Amino acid sequence: MAVFVALFAILLTTQLIRLLNQAAGGKVASEAVIALLGFGALNYLPIVLSLTLFVSVLLSLSRAYRDSEMVVWFSSGLPLTAWVRPVLKFALPFALAIGALSIFLSPWALSKSNEYRTRMDQRDDVSKVSPGAFKESSAADRVFFVEGVEGDEGKVRNIFISSVQHGRLGVMAAAEGHTESMPNGDRFLVMEKGRRYEGTPGTAEYRVMEFERYSVRIETKEVRGLDNSPKNRSALELVQEPTLPNLGELVWRLGIPLAALNLVLLAIPLSFVNPRAGRTNNLIFAILTYMIYSNLLSVSQAWVSQGKMPFVVGVLAVHVLMFVMLVMLFFRRLMLVSWGRVWR
Repeated sequence: MAVFVALFAILLTTQLIRLLNQAAGGKVASEAVIALLGFGALNYLPIVLSLTLFVSVLLSLSRAYRDSEMVVWFSSGLPLTAWVRPVLKFALPFALAIGALSIFLSPWALSKSNEYRTRMDQRDDVSKVSPGAFKESSAADRVFFVEGVEGDEGKVRNIFISSVQHGRLGVMAAAEGHTESMPNGDRFLVMEKGRRYEGTPGTAEYRVMEFERYSVRIETKEVRGLDNSPKNRSALELVQEPTLPNLGELVWRLGIPLAALNLVLLAIPLSFVNPRAGRTNNLIFAILTYMIYSNLLSVSQAWVSQGKMPFVVGVLAVHVLMFVMLVMLFFRRLMLVSWGRVWR
């Protein structure tokens, strides 16, 4: 739990910084940050759980080495491989959960995030206005401000609009207003009892007009289709349409739970720590191992998507390679323990 909370906090922090940066640049609506943060957290949850399993087993067994408990373990005649069964018993439920998250929940979160982004982007400029805040239009040619909202009919009071048309600056201020929809689907912002100031900045040529009713057409964005990339598609859709990009996405989704099982087993031989020395070296080596594993999995996905590698090879190659490395590390560690007994 401690490892998961730490890694999840790092994930949320980095995602929040990225989303706030996008919101400050106008790429994401400010009110959508929290929802997108939740969808992003669900998307990366399988990777966080996989890394949590690896680090937690590594730290636990390293503590046993550091406290000389492993000396008692080996003196009792138990080999290092005896740790495989309890570690797998602990990790298998998490690996199944990681598989379910990777195959089903992660693509659902990505599709919902994409759908939410699209819906927020397609809102008109007036619907983005919040009382007491200046809002710039999507075309960057208008600035809206309303002081407050009255009643349930969407009426607003004390409206301010600054716009540039044909190189002339126009400023409108009205006591109240509301939106109207025409039969052809056009929408207008109707302002009542106000004034319009129009002129060229830097000159004294200004016109002041008073009006009882003034309508401004609200520009709406064209409806944009949802991004139907393989990452957003369900596992059933990927299987029913086995194109190269879809098969590459399956390589990644199936690879995460398999990598989680391999990593927890790799943590057993990698957890060796000399009680008289620090544990920095094996932690660095473990982190490098995880990074190499993740990058190899990404390379397999890319090669399958590009048709450079068969699907079955892409699914199994990296995990078989890491399993061979796992066997070699176990053999090396067992040989070192045996040599230590003979030396004594």
